Amino acid sequence: MPILDGDYVRLEPLSLDHADQLGVASGDGNLSELWYTWIPDAVGMVAEINRRLGLYATGTMMPFTVFDKATESAIGMTTFMNMRLENLKVEIGSTWLAQSAQGTAINPEAKLLMLSYAFDVLGCNAVELRTHQKNAQSRAAIEKLGAQLDGMLRNDMIMPNGTLRNTAVYSITKDEWPAVHDRLIARLDDVEQSSEA
Repeated sequence: MPILDGDYVRLEPLSLDHADQLGVASGDGNLSELWYTWIPDAVGMVAEINRRLGLYATGTMMPFTVFDKATESAIGMTTFMNMRLENLKVEIGSTWLAQSAQGTAINPEAKLLMLSYAFDVLGCNAVELRTHQKNAQSRAAIEKLGAQLDGMLRNDMIMPNGTLRNTAVYSITKDEWPAVHDRLIARLDDVEQSSEA
């Protein structure tokens, strides 16, 4: 598995060695209490890492730990999942970040690194992103990337709290990737300029 390295963020292959820091990160904003997604708390972190590593062993997931390069601390997780490389397609998902890292350069750069790997290294025709229909923050972030809404999967999943999730399905195609790439670079340039001001 690759290490994807940027200016603000480094995506390293997920490891049990990261469990303690990830447990702290999930407590930043009490992410495990969000009703529209599932993020493990410190107690459940080892089990979640093992679940993702199990999917990696089957070839259907490539899980990463998200590191903030400014602090060298683990602040979240992300994955390539539902990998269908025979169709040159992957999904970016199961992503979460500590609340203090949200709204910073971390997520846009992580997406830039992952999309670059998917399109330029894996040769994907499309990259999918999915989220709960009611997760307004996630949907806004996906739409800000330039991903297009493909549709809604109704009653798609039963959430841990027993509610039914309608899943919003977005994608970026290889034809759209150059414009998405340029948009992400511009966003990161804006962050850099504002930090210098």
